[in-house]
This record gives sequence, structure tokens and C-alpha cells, in this order.
Amino acid sequence: QVQLVEHGGGLVQPGGSLRLSCAASGNILRFDAVGWYRQAIGKQRELVAAISRADSTNYADSVKGRFTISRDNAKNTVYLQMNSLNFEDTAVYYCNAVEPLWPSGSRINYWGQGTQVTVSA
Repeated sequence: QVQLVEHGGGLVQPGGSLRLSCAASGNILRFDAVGWYRQAIGKQRELVAAISRADSTNYADSVKGRFTISRDNAKNTVYLQMNSLNFEDTAVYYCNAVEPLWPSGSRINYWGQGTQVTVSA
């Protein structure tokens, strides 16, 4: 059973920084991609950033230039460095990993438990 354990959420002032981590059980390269999603109160869950097995990355327009996703293969961990945080970044952040299933070619999604990020003065 895959487990994704998140750490790093908290309370930060506008303009501040936080780094989230997502530690996977087992080899993190088993996943096609690992990403971060967030869900604010009253809003749908949205993709924030993702990194593929081949190290390609993509970001939501709202976080480009402020957030950076990275992976440490030796630690089986993905990080989300968040800088210049603003009120709109307040949400629960979830780690997501997509694993391909062979030989069917289908994929399975795993989710972490979520970590709260609150940007407040």
C-alpha cells in the first residue's frame, strides 16, 4: 500500500515562504508523476504543480515564478517551495502520485492526508 506523508504546512504572513514535503513509501520513481493540489474553502481542488518521472514540471499560472517543485530520489520525497505567498494561497495542500499499472496501462492515483497552509497577517 502506497503512503504519501506530507509535512511543512503552517501559518505564514503575506510575502513569506514555506516548503512542503511529500515522502512516499517505496521508490518514488515508480510514479509517472507526483504533484501538489490544493483546495480552498468553497473551491474545487486544483493542480498547483507536478513533476514527472522524466523531471518535466508544470505549474498553475497563479503560482508560476513563485513556487518550485523538486524531487529527491534518494529520499523518495517531493518538495514544493512556496515563496511570495499571498492570501489566495491559503488552502489545504495535497500530495498526489500517479502510478501506472501493467499490463493494463491504466493508472491509479494516491493522495496524502493534506496539510493546511494559511497566509494571514
